[in-house]
Amino acid sequence: MVRRSDYNIDIFKLPNGSHQYEFDFDDTFFGLFEGPLVEKGSGKIDLSLTKTSSFIELSFDIVGKVELVCDRSLDPFWFPLELSEKLMLKYGDKWEEISDEVIMMPRDEQTINVVQYVYEFIGVAIPMRKLHPRFKDDENEDDDLFYSSDNDDTNDDSIDPRWGKLKDLK
Repeated sequence: MVRRSDYNIDIFKLPNGSHQYEFDFDDTFFGLFEGPLVEKGSGKIDLSLTKTSSFIELSFDIVGKVELVCDRSLDPFWFPLELSEKLMLKYGDKWEEISDEVIMMPRDEQTINVVQYVYEFIGVAIPMRKLHPRFKDDENEDDDLFYSSDNDDTNDDSIDPRWGKLKDLK
């Protein structure tokens, strides 16, 4: 059984420099979250942590697969994940999200938990339109736009007589 604390990193005693961590995720990982985007999946997380006196840089390499449901056929299929993400934690007075990649954290923080970051990275990697691989060839056909114009034969320079009267007001 996976717990959120399995993804804790003790940064207080950690010396400055580069450190490597490995985590695994499976179906129980997604069970940690309420109303998960994904319920089934598995993979590996390689985390490179670089600690300095003013910030901590986290580099995530996530490789795995998640089970999605096709929007067209409602058939389940496995979607491959292969992503690299960076996150910077700067020391400050309180927890505050400065941008998508930069978060301020209190200086006296003992540990950081990366489970939420991993879940969000996986969530962002999931496409908005989930199509089973057997429909990939049809995907581009649906995106084509067709334009039609019913006034091809009319002259665009002709002015409606009602608006032509306005030219006389000059």
